[in-house]
Amino acid sequence: MGITDSVGMFGLAERFPEQVEEAFHRSSTVSGLPAREEIENVVVVGMGGSGMAGDVLATVAAPLLAVPVVLVKGYECPHFIGESSLVFAVSASGRTEETIQAASDAALAGARMVVVTAGGELAELAKIWRAPLVRVPPDIPQPRAALGAMAVPLLVVLWRMGLLAAADQWVEQAVRQLKRRRDELAGGGAGSPAAEVARRIGTTVPVVHGGGYIGSAAAKRWRTQVNENAKRLAFSSEQPELCHNEICGWADSAKDIGALLSLVMLRHDSEHPQVGRRFDITASLVGPLVSDVVEVRAQGDGDLAQLLDLVYFGDYVSLWLAAQAGVDPGPVEVLTWLKRQLAGG
Repeated sequence: MGITDSVGMFGLAERFPEQVEEAFHRSSTVSGLPAREEIENVVVVGMGGSGMAGDVLATVAAPLLAVPVVLVKGYECPHFIGESSLVFAVSASGRTEETIQAASDAALAGARMVVVTAGGELAELAKIWRAPLVRVPPDIPQPRAALGAMAVPLLVVLWRMGLLAAADQWVEQAVRQLKRRRDELAGGGAGSPAAEVARRIGTTVPVVHGGGYIGSAAAKRWRTQVNENAKRLAFSSEQPELCHNEICGWADSAKDIGALLSLVMLRHDSEHPQVGRRFDITASLVGPLVSDVVEVRAQGDGDLAQLLDLVYFGDYVSLWLAAQAGVDPGPVEVLTWLKRQLAGG
């Protein structure tokens, strides 16, 4: 099978463990951070692949923080933002219009800003705001391939401020697991576990279920990576919430489209026991209706390691789905076209 990969997305995936490791070292020397006692809330502004950095923070750190974390994925800055807010503005390109608008409003409201970007207008604004700036490596061609470079600095900043203990150990554990997983995913090539999952999904539409915070974030990442890398539809939802709504849609009428769908269940060690039971019950109901049911279980020590492990596995699945279909995973022409339309061109 010949693989078309014009911007080297497979190679970028292979270097993901080092990207996480380097992001820790790059952000651990950033100065000008506010004092811990000055901050009453944390806000992350970001869209798409850049916005996923906020999802990582909200998943592994927010449950442990003494202050709330709010994610902003749009143009509007929440009205509560003020001088006691720590606002992360995250955009790989530095040109994302929603992020620039919301972050600019936050800065005008007096928030303490931290910027994560490779350059663009956002980097220039960081100078005006006199905000700490963590640079995303400019040689990463797509935001979705820079998750480690954007997510890790958020954790490190909170760790250095004294808001988040042991983040350094989390990153170390995550890097260790990602390198182990890489031996399977990259070393196995077309015979890897991720390539096998991609073959099982085939031409069906994957419906990805994740449990709790970790599973929900990982399922969302799987969906968006299939969207952008394989250029095809995918859907995601979370346990136990889906047992209060989506499950009703898996009625007999779903048999009409079931052959077009596959169910992917993302499992991890931090699941509530009842969530595990819900996965089993859901699989027994949905399994007969769909083309296949695939389970992927996280590995690694700690929540960050298990989240990034599921993310990493899904990234490779999406790349193999693209390869199977003869699709180039890098370019996203429709997004470029959409931006031109918004700009009036």
